[in-house]
Amino acid sequence: MQRELVIVVLLGVLLAARFLEVSTLPLYEAPEEDETIDSCPSPVYCKGELLDVVQRAMIFNDSKTFVDMSQVNPVNVTLDNFWQMMNATNGKPTKADVENFVKSNFIRENETISWTPTDFNPSPAILEQISDEKVREFAKNLIGIWPSLGRKISHNVYENPEQHSILEVPNGFIVPGGRFKEVYYWDSYWIMKGLLLSEMYDTVRGMLENICHLIKEIGFMPNGSRKYYLNRSHPPVLTFMIQEYLKYTQDTEWLKNNIQCVEIELNFWLKNRTKLVEKNGVIHELAHYEPFSNTPRPESYSKDLETCNIYNETAKKTCYKALKGAAESGWDFSSRWFFDNSGGTETNVTHTLTQRVVPVDLNAILCKAFSGVAEFYHIFNDSDRRDMWQEKADAWNKSIEMVFYDDNEGIWLDYDIVLQRNRNNFYPSNFAPLWAKTYDLNKKDYYGKRATEYLLNNGIDMYRGGIPTSLDQSGEQWDFRNAWPPLQEFVVLGLLQTGNVDAIDMGKTFGHNWVAANMIGYNENKIMFEKYDALDPGKFGGGGEYEVQPGFGWTNGVALTFIDLFYTNK
Repeated sequence: MQRELVIVVLLGVLLAARFLEVSTLPLYEAPEEDETIDSCPSPVYCKGELLDVVQRAMIFNDSKTFVDMSQVNPVNVTLDNFWQMMNATNGKPTKADVENFVKSNFIRENETISWTPTDFNPSPAILEQISDEKVREFAKNLIGIWPSLGRKISHNVYENPEQHSILEVPNGFIVPGGRFKEVYYWDSYWIMKGLLLSEMYDTVRGMLENICHLIKEIGFMPNGSRKYYLNRSHPPVLTFMIQEYLKYTQDTEWLKNNIQCVEIELNFWLKNRTKLVEKNGVIHELAHYEPFSNTPRPESYSKDLETCNIYNETAKKTCYKALKGAAESGWDFSSRWFFDNSGGTETNVTHTLTQRVVPVDLNAILCKAFSGVAEFYHIFNDSDRRDMWQEKADAWNKSIEMVFYDDNEGIWLDYDIVLQRNRNNFYPSNFAPLWAKTYDLNKKDYYGKRATEYLLNNGIDMYRGGIPTSLDQSGEQWDFRNAWPPLQEFVVLGLLQTGNVDAIDMGKTFGHNWVAANMIGYNENKIMFEKYDALDPGKFGGGGEYEVQPGFGWTNGVALTFIDLFYTNK
């Protein structure tokens, strides 16, 4: 039996080579060992002395402020002016000198302009299906937020792209909110779910086209639509976006014209983010987060310098790469990526080693995506490509069971590549295989029962403000006591889909708790936040390297998803 499993997994590895033939990755090549790989080629926004001098001066509280500014002049003029300042100050400019340089050469121009989607409808049908008056009013308020988050690229960006860090996309889009004024990859999935419930199908199609545009230009979908994100991606959820869009529109013609971008995206992950992992003598092909770039994040430059300061120059590169890996995961930052001397998490962000973790959720997402592409090809009667992707999904499904599932705990756990063992910590991401249905569906009642017991054993049913991101009080924003919207969906939908009676009851309880907490927060603040406090219903979350952000795209989307599930008469 074990020999057969080894053969199955190795066959999956070989199949990856066949898939890669359709992919082109023009801007993303594996580096040589010890090579310095910058965030992007821009000598202003991604690398070089100008970026270093300005960001070290810390003239803004948030490093993102500078790299989101537009240049007044062409790049060569900006650089000439910088070197004139450096020469005039003998290479030692004061903070005031740097402030004057930035003030003279950069502006906080709106690279995007406000945009109200043409398909915005303040009273979609979902509102009529909600019998609870207070919930209906809340849902109406959520839907009313969408126009305030609508943005479109300005003409100046198209005319002078080198003078901006933002990447051009053809259509208007919905941003997360706050400091996040561009397209964000995994955020957009939950935003789209909310938009579809709001009957904004044209807006969703335009956002999908934006993502496909970037994939075809770059070779993958970046973390966000900024040049300084060209070194990293985000959880690969494009396939799910398209599945949701098709569920509402049946627009298979759009899919036919754009299916190649889905394959390019997934092949990027297969080529650049997979490792051969051994457990119990069996070799598995699985994915982890590991961008090639090993320099400070431009948008968090001073923070990264501080975080990695204890290391020598070689070790700093590993540290910077690990921080970018955490950013690629969406979990920036979390004890989930920490490693102390024994392989545990009793340390801090300086000891982040994201690339050492094989994450449950990333692999469940990829496995579900492979099945999704197979379904797309089934629509077009392309049995060869359908079978290729389904075989990949089947191999990954087996590996998820064998590598991640811990029968003692009754849940899936991340895997430590170095110690070759699972990391036994509570995270909502442990439920991603339930959410993605990447397990033996004949055992779904068993998995639902065990997952419910796992939640009870960890006391998660006691939190009324939301399911906490971890039980570790590290001070980082993807840890206790913060509760994040996408992670609520992982657990709630995962439990509901098992069909187990106890799991369904708990899923409903969590879903109702989350909507109630969101309503409390909205009634008190009249805005939605990116994250909330698991202990104090409605209170916004905290921690991390920036202030809590209002808006907020994915929060609105998850709230509307839960309202549709639990409060409509359908």
